[in-house]
Amino acid sequence: MIRNSGAGSGPFSRRRLLTGGLKLGGGAVASSMVAHPSVVMAEPGGLFRVRSDRPVITHGVQSGDVTATGAVVWARTDRPGRMVVEVGATESLRRPRRFLGPVADEAGDFTAQVDLYGLPSGQDVFYRVRFQNLDDAGIESEAVVGHFRTAPARTGDVSLVWSGDTAGQGWGINPDVGGMTIYETMRGLQPDFFIHSGDTVYADGPIEAEVPLPDGGVWRNVTTEEKAKVAETLAEFRGNHKYNLLDDNVRRFNAEVPVFAQWDDHETTNNCYPGEILDDPRYSVTDVDVLAARAKQAFHEFMPIRQAAGDSGRIYRSVAYGPSLELFFLDMRTHRGPNSANDQPTASASTALLGERQLRWLQHGLRSSPATWKVVASDMPIGLVVADGSDAFEAVANDDGGGPLGRELEMARLLSFIKARSITNVVWLTADVHYTAAHFYDPNHATFDDFAPFWEFVSGPLNAGTFGPGALDPTFGPQVRYQKVPESQNLPPSAGLQFFGHLAIEGDTEVMTVRLMDSAGPRSTQSN
Repeated sequence: MIRNSGAGSGPFSRRRLLTGGLKLGGGAVASSMVAHPSVVMAEPGGLFRVRSDRPVITHGVQSGDVTATGAVVWARTDRPGRMVVEVGATESLRRPRRFLGPVADEAGDFTAQVDLYGLPSGQDVFYRVRFQNLDDAGIESEAVVGHFRTAPARTGDVSLVWSGDTAGQGWGINPDVGGMTIYETMRGLQPDFFIHSGDTVYADGPIEAEVPLPDGGVWRNVTTEEKAKVAETLAEFRGNHKYNLLDDNVRRFNAEVPVFAQWDDHETTNNCYPGEILDDPRYSVTDVDVLAARAKQAFHEFMPIRQAAGDSGRIYRSVAYGPSLELFFLDMRTHRGPNSANDQPTASASTALLGERQLRWLQHGLRSSPATWKVVASDMPIGLVVADGSDAFEAVANDDGGGPLGRELEMARLLSFIKARSITNVVWLTADVHYTAAHFYDPNHATFDDFAPFWEFVSGPLNAGTFGPGALDPTFGPQVRYQKVPESQNLPPSAGLQFFGHLAIEGDTEVMTVRLMDSAGPRSTQSN
């Protein structure tokens, strides 16, 4: 447990699982992969007429970026149609409130999102999504339902899960093992929301039908045309997102647990940075900026992210989730300088990871936040050494161990700011390194000590190869308090070493508890 500097009261009741009779968002989608009639209507004399002009929701439903009064709801149809969302406080959805959404068309790969508003705080919200035929609004798709809970207005219990890395290293959807079962494990905990900490897809990781296993067995993947090669076209980037949504576990999870999505490198290509030109024979498009623009478009089309006013496409953002918690979601991919030896003695654009604008935004947000707990969701860890080849580095640490250099200068500036402004209860959550660990950053063990002690919790992957452990750079004094790692590298999901974290805040005491789990769930818990 981690104790805080304040306390509160008034826990809210835990939500119910969906049990309604309408089609749940995790229902089968295989039929959407082929052309087919979508509704049968009775005609006089017992004959039937098949209509093919009814839209079909193809990949379930999702909600995301939930606040005390709103949320973003997402769905995709198989043809042009107008999205309609109905919401209510009960599963029956009697007398629902209706939101008329945008038209889903080919320009957005038939995806659409509705930003719901004016919802009651701290309440279960059930929603129903349909698409209307553009020529005849009376012709609608079958309804698909979902659920989320709005953030509390008063202090109460909060529960979240986080992890990263879906369908990496060629380990895709394997029906023989039940698909991506870790999503079902997380769903069983009934969290208020999920933080996907990046690598939501592996656009640079083709999925083959069969992968040999070290024990002589075979891992069998579901395959698609878009996942047969590295993604270069917009259609291929979109296909990476659609691939993950083929999994029953993922769609069922999406329908019940809202997501706060971040991105990292594999949404584009491994270890990428702005201005990079690839030297990789798999790519005919070698300009990373071109690839990243297509990747970001697909990411925003398929993730339920609220668009920042006047700054469309921005990924870093903050969300106040009741008095106990404020979340700060970083983007360490868009604004960075080139990967390098990371040993520059002075700060400049080339040493950026967050960039000046994002750094100032984070400083201001942390300083002005009234929340008891400030959770920074970082797509990359602070003290773990993440290499890019033999002479460059991906993340903050440079494996030097001395005073701050390169990107460490930006982190040192942030940590010193937090200490100087007496900002308390800042906790970091991250993924990226494909194992799980709890790190305590202690200035008494650091080369650079102008900061207050803090925790960083690492977890992942969700469905990818397991690696680790990584080396720790002592610049900021990270101490391993717990870790779980594989005995050999790039283990498949069937090895059981897929990881996520669970964070809970008690409403009456505002004590935070973090548990690091593998795909088996609570029986594998480690508390910190």
